[in-house]
Amino acid sequence: MFFLQNGMRLLRYVRASYKCRCKSNAPLSTLKNKLKQGPGLKEFIVNSSEVPEVITHPPHIPYLPDNIQNTSKRRVYFDVYGCQMNLNDTEIVWSILKNEGFEKTEVEEEADIFLVMTCAIREGAENKIWHRLDHLRGFKNRRALSKNRNNPVKIGILGCMAERLKEKLIEKEKAVDVVAGPDSYRDLPRLLALTESGQTAVNVLLSLDETYADVVPVRLNQNNISAFISIMRGCDNMCTYCIVPFTRGRERSRPVSSIVDEVRHLSESGVKEVTLLGQNVNSYRDVTQPTEKFDTHLAEGFKTVYKNKKGGLRFADLLDKVSSVDPEMRIRFTAAHPKDFPDEVLRLVRERANVCKSVHLPAQAGSSAVLARMRRGYGRAAYLRLVQRVRAAVPGVGLSTDMICGFCGETDEEFEETLSLMDIVEYNVAFLFPYSMREKTTAYRRYKDDVPESVKKERHSRMIELYRRKCQKLNDAEIGNVHLVLVEGVVPKTGQIMGRNEFYIKVVFDQTEIPSEEGMRRAQPGDYVGVRIVSARCSVLTGVPLYHTTIREFYKEYSWGERAALRI
Repeated sequence: MFFLQNGMRLLRYVRASYKCRCKSNAPLSTLKNKLKQGPGLKEFIVNSSEVPEVITHPPHIPYLPDNIQNTSKRRVYFDVYGCQMNLNDTEIVWSILKNEGFEKTEVEEEADIFLVMTCAIREGAENKIWHRLDHLRGFKNRRALSKNRNNPVKIGILGCMAERLKEKLIEKEKAVDVVAGPDSYRDLPRLLALTESGQTAVNVLLSLDETYADVVPVRLNQNNISAFISIMRGCDNMCTYCIVPFTRGRERSRPVSSIVDEVRHLSESGVKEVTLLGQNVNSYRDVTQPTEKFDTHLAEGFKTVYKNKKGGLRFADLLDKVSSVDPEMRIRFTAAHPKDFPDEVLRLVRERANVCKSVHLPAQAGSSAVLARMRRGYGRAAYLRLVQRVRAAVPGVGLSTDMICGFCGETDEEFEETLSLMDIVEYNVAFLFPYSMREKTTAYRRYKDDVPESVKKERHSRMIELYRRKCQKLNDAEIGNVHLVLVEGVVPKTGQIMGRNEFYIKVVFDQTEIPSEEGMRRAQPGDYVGVRIVSARCSVLTGVPLYHTTIREFYKEYSWGERAALRI
């Protein structure tokens, strides 16, 4: 519409010039020269003020003005919602903006720009963001009426929700100035600059190759002893319930070298734990690196809707290189689709002391019929065989999962199968959700969201109750054992030290001086401490600190498998 309106203005200008020529006695060449000296399309686009425009550009449009107002030194406030990958994306955004001279603030009143990193995976997550936008709209209006009104507030919506609801965001949220999808963060400085003239700037184009491999993320909290690294973006699995392929695009992997360099940089910065992130890390493939290894095939009972990539370094190769950077840096990874879990990865989990003995196996449901409707590529029996294989390869391994209740057509009997799967497997960590229909997904087109909300809520409560009961049983079994705990900080309410064990379960203990190589001292964030567990709740272990240690020292006497079979 914008280009049509301004195109008509240019056409009217040409017609008016033609009429002038017809009425005047000036030579035709003179009139042509005047036309050449008149305003062009670029000036009409830049100077148009008849209607508020919404500009949607891919990067590097040649007719954009060269003198866009500089927005450097403006203070940015980040709101982050959703998964760990969103946190990593925010750090990528901050790296890009920081290089352009922007500043970051954690005080709302100081902010000139609010950037909201959004999640679209469930309706509940989106509702939180709509409420947040209501607050920011009021903040923006108050700024416009204050003595600081010459410095207006800008609001940007980033990430998955930006891509999924771009039209709704522009129409409903008149206060939104920037809408940027997951693959357009490099374009943010230009988009923010465009808003200085009152325009709404949008770029939600999805990419087939954007991985931000050359962008070194700048951590929002430099004091954190843990960090997240996105090793790949997008997803090709096309599960019927999932919006990710439509909001983050096709699957593509970062080069191994860029990931290893980032891990090395984090290690040198004092980070003690990194988590490798991807929608399905086991399908990671650096096709830029040739390899003579044969491609592995899916195990019996597993299938996929897309053709497997051929050649290149796989996730096992990446895990091998990453875990070799710093033997005293813990390595975690998530998520891993059950359909593609090679033995090479399990061998590294077992043999590398710094690779956490915790594996995420998102089941999503326990009924083969529901799994088929979800298009997960496996059934209940195949999933249970995988669990057995993982536990045989890594004795004492901790398992985590994602579960959905109330998916389209789920009967009481099918839900009972989900409960029975949870009862059999006994997960250490689980993320449990009632199903939320998402537009654009296959389920939205093919199925009916026919499970009543009251039934979803009741099933969700039953899953949580079973999960907590199982966790209590597993945690009680740890009483008397010694865990390697990476200290994260202090619990504000109690003043106790808090850290996490191999399974990512919280462990708390009292502040006290304990032996170290330097003598007696208290635990600090980033320290590894041997902690004897003395009591347990379903989500927290309480222990007594014994000594400062290292990963290598802790596992020097026993291998992980031997420790798993012993009560220390």
